[in-house]
Amino acid sequence: MYESAIQPPVVDPTPIFELFRGSYGSELLTAAVAHFDLFGCLSERPMTLEELGDQLGLQPRPANVLVTALRAMDLLQQRDGKLCLTALASEHLVPGSRLDCGDYLSLAAQSPGVMSMVDLLKSNKPLGAEGDSGTAFIYRDGAKSAMDAEASARHFTLALAGRAKNVAPALAEVLPIGDAETLLDLGGGTGIYSYALLQKNPQLAAVVFDRPDVLKVAQEFAETYGVTDRVELHPGNMFADPLPQNVDAVLLSNILHDWDVPECKQLIRRCVEALKPGGRLFIHDVFLNDSLDGPLPIALYSAALFSLTEGRAYSEAEYRSWMTEAGLASKAKVPTLVHCGVIEGVVK
Repeated sequence: MYESAIQPPVVDPTPIFELFRGSYGSELLTAAVAHFDLFGCLSERPMTLEELGDQLGLQPRPANVLVTALRAMDLLQQRDGKLCLTALASEHLVPGSRLDCGDYLSLAAQSPGVMSMVDLLKSNKPLGAEGDSGTAFIYRDGAKSAMDAEASARHFTLALAGRAKNVAPALAEVLPIGDAETLLDLGGGTGIYSYALLQKNPQLAAVVFDRPDVLKVAQEFAETYGVTDRVELHPGNMFADPLPQNVDAVLLSNILHDWDVPECKQLIRRCVEALKPGGRLFIHDVFLNDSLDGPLPIALYSAALFSLTEGRAYSEAEYRSWMTEAGLASKAKVPTLVHCGVIEGVVK
């Protein structure tokens, strides 16, 4: 008897993920107070994100992650394109002010988590990076990566299955696959999202494209869900190797948030090139507000992504702009589960 990939959870697991990621809020806030004097800087004058990043010695990606979290905490706000303090931060986080709480927060300034976050913010490199080209939980050609070693790739891939098993039924329920017959799941990992779509849509066949050691796990799940006769496991480098062509649909599920903006645009372009006329690209991911001021759970998840990958969380507006640039007409986001949603783009 095969397992179901489309049976949804009885209880929404979202609070568990929010609690798990909560520590990033403490680390970012303490780093801002005790290591970067961010609130002292902004108490002197409002600044643009670029100006503040320069003042703090932060590159655009870490500056974005830090400021987005602080805005989501209602400690920073934006007026006329410049960042300034909220009333909460003005009264309680400006050094030397009568009711300053900064010294209390600084009690954690030397804790391992905070020190690690400070190093990540300053270096703009993920945990496990070696030199200028190392990576931790993503694969980059020519760099040592946990995703290209069998034991670590297996461990991380199985860990991600804990979320995928819960979210895949919701994705299969709302994804408008229609009469599509071929799906390319780029960076598909365990394949669970594809396998849910296969169980939901009997006419569909899927290609799961990922690293060879990751696909060993995908093969096991294909057997568990009884879809081995409708799935092809395709090993390769999604940035460099040829992709299957003339497919009806491409799925990027929780992939783009691993990469910086140039790589995101490159992947979207490659997906469009793989689609047949009228084909569809589905971006399934988490989404920041278009104003980049929350929601707080996504801002903290963005910090987690920043720590482990070369990416961060992006807004719906950012994704839509890249889709438009690649020649896609995008449709409204549809929510799935655990803060995720899916945007459909159609080849014009």
